[in-house]
Amino acid sequence: MVLKSPEPVDRHVGSRVRMHRLMAGMSQDALADQIGITFQQVQKYEKGKNRISASRLQQIAAILNVPVHTFFEGGPESREFKRRDSPSSTPGYINDFVSSRDGLALMRAFASINDAAVRRAVVRMVESLAGAE
Repeated sequence: MVLKSPEPVDRHVGSRVRMHRLMAGMSQDALADQIGITFQQVQKYEKGKNRISASRLQQIAAILNVPVHTFFEGGPESREFKRRDSPSSTPGYINDFVSSRDGLALMRAFASINDAAVRRAVVRMVESLAGAE
């Protein structure tokens, strides 16, 4: 038996489901209950191990109050369908970051800073810390 690894688009869609679920402050259990599946199935969806059907994705989008297309934004495109004038996709490390608890917490905290000078100072500090490693 040959184990097949998840397709890049399945991993991307799953990570976007996770990001929007976390942004909604919802647990895997809560999402699973609302769609009538187990939290383990939600885990598999979010990791891209199981492909999400179109009807299930529409259901998840309605629960998370986002349009279905947001799960595909910044995702990988196959060569056959990639348009020449399409913007480049978001690097994977950014999607991974915004799908993490720390990334989401940092984005929320940063977005709550109203002073532009303080925001610039935070960016400079983070850039300085990143350069120190």
